[in-house]
Amino acid sequence: MYTFNLHCHSLLSDGVLLPSEVAARYAALGYTIIAITDHADYSNIKSNTKAIVEFCRYWPKNSPIKVLPGVELTHVPVAQFKPLSAYARKNGIKIIVAHGETGVEPVVPGTNKAALEADIDILAHPGLISEADVILARKKGILLEITSRHGHGKTNNHVAKLALKLGAKLVFNTDSHGPADIITPVALRGVALKVGLSSKDIDAVCKNVSKFLATKSR
Repeated sequence: MYTFNLHCHSLLSDGVLLPSEVAARYAALGYTIIAITDHADYSNIKSNTKAIVEFCRYWPKNSPIKVLPGVELTHVPVAQFKPLSAYARKNGIKIIVAHGETGVEPVVPGTNKAALEADIDILAHPGLISEADVILARKKGILLEITSRHGHGKTNNHVAKLALKLGAKLVFNTDSHGPADIITPVALRGVALKVGLSSKDIDAVCKNVSKFLATKSR
């Protein structure tokens, strides 16, 4: 069963829940690992990084859900992905998400490529990502996101099709901002099935993400 969600927000950015409530709600639905990845740029990366790393440090070791400290680099100028990701990694962030070129927001062209060239883990909602960028993601082992988030999910089919064709790795995320966005693992699996992934494909994604997380959750 796919019980991970590596892209969710709290009130540290534009979410509406405390990190502890985010974790509690995911745990109640059967998730075993989440990453809280609040939006950041140069204005708040220091405070957000410090806050989420400290929160995760004090999260109970015996909790049924593990919470990883994350960040989503969002709408940053393309030249800032490398220094911002380096800062986040140096200061204890385990999961670095880049806000990709979704078709429902005015994201700067070239964002996908610049993010993939930096030290990130996940390219979120990458829109109509090019084959060249999918190949770059494959070479660097960066996960391409299939999302249940309304709007951003409009290009899920395109992302899934190219990832399967070119051998890039995928991840399924909710990109949750509030309670209504926190769906069950079964519902998240349903999102993957709707974009043409088979049960075998989904099992492969689960195994890949499990291996990825084994290196992040130590």
